[in-house]
Amino acid sequence: MPSFDVVSELNAHEVANAVDQANRELSQRFDFKDTGARFEREGLTVTLHAQVDFQLKQMLEILKLRLGKRGIDLACLEVKEPQTTLSSARQEVQLKHGIDADTGREITRMLKDSKIKVQGSIQGEKVRVTGKQRDDLQAAMQLLRGAKVGVPLQFNNFRD
Repeated sequence: MPSFDVVSELNAHEVANAVDQANRELSQRFDFKDTGARFEREGLTVTLHAQVDFQLKQMLEILKLRLGKRGIDLACLEVKEPQTTLSSARQEVQLKHGIDADTGREITRMLKDSKIKVQGSIQGEKVRVTGKQRDDLQAAMQLLRGAKVGVPLQFNNFRD
């Protein structure tokens, strides 16, 4: 029976490269010279350090540009509120990874309500979609591409 998996994955290596490129750009920009502004990556969390709140906004745009050029969907970014003190400002950016249970239920409900002859089942951080015909699976992929579920979706493990 044909099937495919709906996943939301991030390439951690590309995230690391994007953060390194953003740090390199900060070191070369005139308005950030000797300010101590930097990006720090720890797992799937990127922390922006600067002197003032205005610089954080500029740094966030640099980070978004670098992530976008590396093929990472910006819908996976969850930007936290900036924390400012008298001498510094910092802001965390979480990178959402995986499909949580609520989103998985939403995807399976969407597939069921669409009247396409496919079934969705939640398997950990992915949703397995099965159907009898390949055309039905492709219609399900098209439906999910147009859906707004809050996380970027990728399709892999397509089996005939």
